[in-house]
Amino acid sequence: MPRPRCCRRIAGEPPAGIFKPAGIPGRFLEEVVLGLDGLEALRLADLEGLYHEDAATRMGVSRATFGRIVEDARRRVAEALVEGKLLRIEGGPVATVATDATADPAPRPSRSRGFCAGRGSGTRKAPS
Repeated sequence: MPRPRCCRRIAGEPPAGIFKPAGIPGRFLEEVVLGLDGLEALRLADLEGLYHEDAATRMGVSRATFGRIVEDARRRVAEALVEGKLLRIEGGPVATVATDATADPAPRPSRSRGFCAGRGSGTRKAPS
């Protein structure tokens, strides 16, 4: 049995959970699911331009794990863009943390996705 995934810290949930090609109803498209941890990895590495070591520290994972998360996220986004699939962003073992220095830094449960109280406990996998 594989080891349970540890909880990954994210700064927040995206404003939109689905991206799709224009002009095609979603019910006719194949779907690619990107976890919230993958979106956070893309944000930290590609949008903010952080080194993997710094980004991994922010997410509460090792540098090697961060590398695997961002590699998988890039592959999923590329698949959706190149093959014209619907990209759904949801799920994963995540906890939302405050990004403001004056705010409470305690992890918060991600809406309807379980809570990462400890290493792997109470987490839910992204739907397949």
